Amino acid sequence: MARFIFITGGVVSSLGKGLASAALGALLQSRGYSVRLRKLDPYLNVDPGTMSPFEHGEVFVTDDGAETDLDLGHYERFTGVAARNTDSISSGRIYSTVLEKERRGDYLGKTIQVIPHVTNEIKDFIRIGEDEVDFMLCEIGGTVGDIEGLPFFEAIRQFSQEKPRGECLFMHLTLLPYLAASGELKTKPTQHSVKELRSIGLAPDILLCRSEHPIPEKERAKLALFCNVRADCVIEARDLKSIYEAPLAYHDVGLDRAVLDAFGISPAPKPQLVKWQDVADKVYHPDGEVHVAIVGKYTQLGDAYKSIAEALTHGGMHNRVKVTAEWIDSEIFEREDPAAYLDQFNAILVPGGFGERGTEGMIKAAEFARTRGIPYFGICLGMQLAVTEAARNLAGLKDAGSEEFDHESGQKRFTHVVYHLKEWVEGNRTIQRDATDDKGGTMRLGAYNATLTEGSQVAGIYGGTAISERHRHRFEVDTKFRELLEDVGLVFSGMSPDGKLPEIIELPGHPWYIGVQFHPELKSKPFDPHPLFADFVRAAMEHSRLV
Repeated sequence: MARFIFITGGVVSSLGKGLASAALGALLQSRGYSVRLRKLDPYLNVDPGTMSPFEHGEVFVTDDGAETDLDLGHYERFTGVAARNTDSISSGRIYSTVLEKERRGDYLGKTIQVIPHVTNEIKDFIRIGEDEVDFMLCEIGGTVGDIEGLPFFEAIRQFSQEKPRGECLFMHLTLLPYLAASGELKTKPTQHSVKELRSIGLAPDILLCRSEHPIPEKERAKLALFCNVRADCVIEARDLKSIYEAPLAYHDVGLDRAVLDAFGISPAPKPQLVKWQDVADKVYHPDGEVHVAIVGKYTQLGDAYKSIAEALTHGGMHNRVKVTAEWIDSEIFEREDPAAYLDQFNAILVPGGFGERGTEGMIKAAEFARTRGIPYFGICLGMQLAVTEAARNLAGLKDAGSEEFDHESGQKRFTHVVYHLKEWVEGNRTIQRDATDDKGGTMRLGAYNATLTEGSQVAGIYGGTAISERHRHRFEVDTKFRELLEDVGLVFSGMSPDGKLPEIIELPGHPWYIGVQFHPELKSKPFDPHPLFADFVRAAMEHSRLV
């Protein structure tokens, strides 16, 4: 039976609850315990799939096809535990389920209320898989005091009362602001945050305090007194140069020890932290540096491409180099020559995205990489636009484009080398979609198998011809153009097992020119870098010696 750790946040958002949860999960694993991490988000969207990347950051996709919050990416990267559909929930999904049950008559005509019907649904979600692991870590999104979060706080209060004493722990992440004028860390915001938490029936067992400066013993004692926690459970969470230092940093300040003590686990197994020490060593002691341009649509917000940034870091660790990535808005290249921006880089990556805005600039970036011999990595839309560029400039289809862009404009402008995916095989069933379907959850989502061409560059990188990767897209490259494109040198080196859907393209003779329909960044980890990112960084290193 699992022990439950509920992680809440106070004072301000974006303090790093997801990272703290992931780091704590990694520390518990280092002591031999099994863990699973969950995210409970109060927003009314059913999932993040239709939310703007500018507002919410990237959408992380699980093997079983769930579109989830980006924090699940942190959970996977730090623990190696593959997230599932049951590891992410939102108010929208909870309310949708409750209303569906009401329509079916499951409640036998009762008046439907937040308590008990909504809170019961949340508790049922929390219980899923509780017999599978030693610790279940549940992060509550948002900040204490947000009105939309109240049903979740009430649900975990009820849940902790229903469980035997000692099976639930509450960890509250808060902020200690520093006032430079007086040279003080201020504890009052944290006191008020805990007061708000206690007013709804929750009392933190551990305070995790984000701070730019060390917490003096006087302030630590004050927090313990006014927030009703033990002094050794006031844990300092200092700013770090790298997120991959977090497990070691939290261990050094006693977070895992405080958690185990709160559960009465003594003596606790000794932690095995060699893996994280090796990760930190690679981050802080690289042997060189490469520069990668990421030419995309959502470059104003780094979290929009969070997994890509981390996967590049992992590739750098594998090659013992620092990867410095620069985000470039692709629309710039629709007005200006890419050479002025891209000549200085050792490699170019074009990531995924939706809609026509900025795509002509991405096509120019792909052309620049192809003609200048610069390593190019196209992911999802980045692959489709690499194919479009080849169709236009190598195969002579000057009006090559995507059905997506015609659908968006309402005009027929392009020869569709990229078309709306209307049918595909998922397991033992055929999935059918239409371009007019609702946007949420209508894409090809989750893990699908692919077969690589024997002797191809990607087969060498993967070390085999059978792979499984995660997808998130509505449009595919049309195989009716395959022969034409292969005649001019672009090779379709990875296909779906039935041979109908292109998964990977490459350009023989080019130092490194690969496009993939899937999202390899979603499976990369600091201690297990994705092979494509590891080899992409290697190719960038080779190119750096030429410039």
